[in-house]
Parts: sequence; C-alpha cells; structure tokens
Amino acid sequence: MIPRYSRARMARLWSPEHRYRKWLAIEILACEAMSELKLVPESSLETIKEKAGFDMKRIDEIEKTTKHDVIAFLTSVTEKVGPDGRFLHMGLTSSDILDTSLACLLQEAADIIREDLDKLLAVLKRRAYEHKDTVMIGRSHGIHAEPITLGLKLANWYGEMKRNRERLSRAREAISVGKISGAVGTFSFVDPFVEEYVCARLGLQPAPVSSQIVQRDRHGEYFTVLAIIASSLDKFAQEIRLLQRTEVREVEEYFSPGQKGSSAMPHKRNPVLSENLSGLARLMRSYALAALEDMPLWHERDISHSSVERVIAPDATILLDFMLDRFTGMVDKLTVYPERMRANIHMTHGVIYSQMVLLELIARGMTREDAYALVQRQAMRAWEEGRDFLSLLKEDEQARAFMDDRQLAEIFREENFLGRVDYIFRRVFGAD
Repeated sequence: MIPRYSRARMARLWSPEHRYRKWLAIEILACEAMSELKLVPESSLETIKEKAGFDMKRIDEIEKTTKHDVIAFLTSVTEKVGPDGRFLHMGLTSSDILDTSLACLLQEAADIIREDLDKLLAVLKRRAYEHKDTVMIGRSHGIHAEPITLGLKLANWYGEMKRNRERLSRAREAISVGKISGAVGTFSFVDPFVEEYVCARLGLQPAPVSSQIVQRDRHGEYFTVLAIIASSLDKFAQEIRLLQRTEVREVEEYFSPGQKGSSAMPHKRNPVLSENLSGLARLMRSYALAALEDMPLWHERDISHSSVERVIAPDATILLDFMLDRFTGMVDKLTVYPERMRANIHMTHGVIYSQMVLLELIARGMTREDAYALVQRQAMRAWEEGRDFLSLLKEDEQARAFMDDRQLAEIFREENFLGRVDYIFRRVFGAD
C-alpha cells in the first residue's frame, strides 16, 4: 500500500496517460526510422505525426473486448490517424513497446530518486559538520565501547548514501536498454536500424541480444539497488530509534507542537517516523525479491513478470521517493542532547579507557598478557562495585610500578580518542 504522501512528479510518471505517451512516442519514432528505410511513405509519416493520439476512455473500452492493452492502445491511435495507421507497429511485438517504454520510465524514476539522494546528502553533510565535535559514546554489541562524535556517525551515513547514489547511477545505466527486434528478438520483420534509431532518440542503448523481451536481470539489479537504499534508511532509522530510548535519549525525532504520542499516555514521545521507515523498508526488500523472481521465464518469454512489474515499478519508486523525503526531514530537524551524551559517557566509571591503559602498559614494558589481566581485573571491579576505574588503577601496585598518578590521569582524556576526526572528515567530504 502506497502512503498517502507522494511527490506529484513521481506519481505522474506512472500515470496511464504518461505511459501511453511513451508508447506513442516509440511507435512514431519507429515509423520515422521505417520512413528513412522507404518502408513508410513520407506522406503517411506526416499524417501519423500530425494526427496520432489516443483516448484513454476508448482504450479502456476496447480492452474490455480485446483483453490486450497494447492492441487496445493501437486501435485507439489508428482510429485517430485513419488509413495511414496501418503503418504503426509494423514488424513489432508488444514487448518492443512495453520494455522500451519501461526503460524510459525507470530512467525518469532514477533521476528523481537521485535528486532525493542529493538533498539528503546535503543535509547529512551539514549536520555532520555541525556535530563534528559533539562527543558521544560509541557502542559495539549495544555495550559502551569508546567515544566517538555524532558527526562521525553522520559522516558514516553520508558515505553510505554516497555509495548508494553511485549504485543507482550504475543501475540506471543497466536499465537504459531498449529493444525493437520483433516477436523473438531475431529482427525477422524489422530492420535493426529501427531499433538503433528509436533507442538513440530515447537515450537508450539497444539490447545486444534479446528474446521477446529485455532480459530481467537488468530489472533485478535496479530494484535490488532501490532495496539497498531503503535498507540503508532502515539502518539509520533503527539507530535513531535506539538512541531515542528513554534509557539513552541522546537524540530524538523532532516533536512538533500539538503532536501526540499515545492515546493513553500523554507523556509519550515515540520515534514514529523511524519506525515507519523501518516498516516500509521491509516492503522495499520484498519488491527486490519479486524482481529477482521475474528473471526465470519460460523459453523466450512468458507473461508472469508483467503483473509483478505493474505493481513493483510504481510502488517501489514512489515509496522510495517518499522514504528519502521523510528521512531527509528527520535528519534536518533531529534533536540532539549533548549533555545526555556526556552523562552516558561517564556512567560506566571510566572503563571505556581500558584499551588506552592496556596499550600504555605494553608500551612501558609489560607483557600483553599481564597488562590485559591487570586492566580487565580492575575494569570488572569498576563494573561490579560501581567504583571509579582510574582510582582503582591508582591503587593497583602492579600498575603503579609502570605509571604514576599523573601519567595515569593523562590517559583518561576524551581527546585521546578523537585526534583524527578531522582526518576522517577530509576522507569523507574532501578538503572542504
């Protein structure tokens, strides 16, 4: 089910009228090519270009009888063109029109999604720099590890979405293939020049070889990339959900005036947008699976893929357009609580400095095994007794044999973890 919101541009792309206009453009281009081959009289071509059109109600009416959408479309167009309409669709098969037009539509959809990605990348970059030095705890297995910054987390998201943009560009190229090669792809009744002519004017490449259809591995790649992008959004949304938990509360979705979180509990401020995105990502992954299921068809083609694509093509592209717009707004307005981040850093009594102590003891001559045992012993005491890790180390005679109080205290500084944040930012964002 498509959410109520959808950008008008993407929705119009999948409208029946837009689809029929693509079909008509392909048919006219094919007639132009055949006219150059002297297969269609110039006067007939001029009549076709002048009069060709369609009536959507008439197409629906004809299709009730024919049970074939392309034939219904062609009948409607021919009724408007008159006798010269006999030159339409010469030597072609329905999939020549359907697959070539689908490639054009998927190109257009990819262009819209690429614009969405550019907007998200701009917001991620801005907020990453805004919080480049906002220190928070890094976690592994959900357990406190060592300090990072919120900016680094956002830079990581930026890097992933940049890769997704590159994936989308490659998928757009893979899908930008048309075919005008007839019933089983052998050009039996249509000159290859027609295919070259039509594809060149549509910004497509001719399929080097096809059966009755363009092969569906191309579509499988395209929809898998859309699912990967959605899964990245799911990953980021899940992180926001985890960081918004009451016990953590380091970031929070913007809670607008008048917004309500629960019908029963007025105090609730729930991560509903993130949860929505995580749910929609499941749909997106299912569309990718459906596209992969479309790859094996009987012989040169059966029609089992057609019904699937009529659903997943508009649904997946409209849905991802919506998801990217929603997540961009979320990041733009994300509420950040630096004080809570700092409080969470200190809640484990300093054990997050354990690796730094371990490495310093090794550097000063202690074996790794002995150093690990010493540091782990005192870290476990800090966990279990709720005592300050630094104080326990200062009391440890074995540790003091290698470091005095001042040297130990030097280790327990957040800056020691974050000296290369600028270096990482340069690698992600460039010199700026």
